[in-house]
Amino acid sequence: MRLHVIIATVLWCGFADSRKIRGISSSYKRFYRERKSFLCIDGSKIIPFEQVNDDYCDCEDGSDEPGTSACPRGRFYCTNLGFRPHYIPSSRVNDGICDCCDASDEYNSHAHCQNTCWNLGQRERAYVEGQMRTLDEGLQLKQQLIEEGVLLWREKQAQLRELQQVAEDLQIKLEEHRRRKHEADRLKEQTLKALEAGDSSLFRRQNRTVTSTFQLLDSNKDGSITGDEVQAKVALVHDEERVLSEDEAAALLGGGYEMDLAKFQHTLWDILTKGDSVKIKDAHGAPAVGEDPHLKAADRAAEWEATNLKKVEEAYETVNMEISDLQKKLAIDYGPDWEFLSLNSQCYKLKVYEYTYTLCPFNQVTQKSTAGTEVSLGRWGMWAETPKNQYSQMVYENGEPCWQGGSRSTTVTLTCGTETALQSVKEPSKCQYIMDFQTPVACQPVLKQRGVHSEL
Repeated sequence: MRLHVIIATVLWCGFADSRKIRGISSSYKRFYRERKSFLCIDGSKIIPFEQVNDDYCDCEDGSDEPGTSACPRGRFYCTNLGFRPHYIPSSRVNDGICDCCDASDEYNSHAHCQNTCWNLGQRERAYVEGQMRTLDEGLQLKQQLIEEGVLLWREKQAQLRELQQVAEDLQIKLEEHRRRKHEADRLKEQTLKALEAGDSSLFRRQNRTVTSTFQLLDSNKDGSITGDEVQAKVALVHDEERVLSEDEAAALLGGGYEMDLAKFQHTLWDILTKGDSVKIKDAHGAPAVGEDPHLKAADRAAEWEATNLKKVEEAYETVNMEISDLQKKLAIDYGPDWEFLSLNSQCYKLKVYEYTYTLCPFNQVTQKSTAGTEVSLGRWGMWAETPKNQYSQMVYENGEPCWQGGSRSTTVTLTCGTETALQSVKEPSKCQYIMDFQTPVACQPVLKQRGVHSEL
């Protein structure tokens, strides 16, 4: 009889031990040490230990039934040796559906579950190992890009200093050319004022020019110019070959048939001086009509200085625009080691159905249809800082207006990869785009430290 009691006690302890372990993670085993009573984990009730896993829910938190489906708030722990352990709602225990890859949740059902944990673990380990290899290679490439970024940053800084020096030199030249132009304009103005004021020497020289021109036209030297002489010596500016008609010659003579020097000075001379309708045919040996040599020289000098000043102004403006553009580029945050600088001035394309998307980092995002219409999806705005990584998302904003109002924008998520390429484009909401952009510079050493899960 005593032997039977001892055997029954051993069997009961084994049964109780198996019940307390089922559905419990190793971190919770301390709550299920076999004793006379069991305290619900939330502290709400004390029950006899034999009521643990008896398929009746006694504790409000379901902690007395970790291995059955009795409690609505209960959780069952899948050990899943060889794969990832996890919890499932206790309502799924023995429901005929295999939830745990080790089949531990269907210990008392008609379901024939296979233990697939090892195969799942193998696949996950292979995936993680592949990710680690990609990370290793990506980090090596990132280091190269960091070195390139540092060199490029130094080159840009040197280029900026050179441009600033060129701008300073041009500023000095600009001031000098402005002074020269001002002086040339002043001399031209003085010459004009002298002519208008009737400077005696200029007046005499002008009189000699009028007299010489009159004598050139007076072929027979009789002291007057006739219509025939005008037809012989004067031609239209825009049609030199055509001989003036008698009426045209008479009109130039003031409506008469001839004119003397006095009348010539106030009629035909003025017309010849303007030079917009008629001119003297044979100018060999004739003085310049209507142009004082001093005025002509001053005018040429003023034009020359104006041309030179314009060239220097254009050069100065171009250099300042280059300086401004370079300063804007250098003001962008390219990462702590300038690793993202190598992406600037580059563009990456991806065709999705009838559209071709182009991402130009730190510049803009565009969408081009097969019809050739190009739409701006946003210009570089900022980094969208995330809690884990400050440089994981780019924001491009203020694109072309959307027909529903507002403007188009794009958020670009950077992921680690061995190649730099645009991977995907989506439009989750109207005129709001998201892109996946893969590049080695997005690889983070912290990822490598996480390793494979301990259960693998």
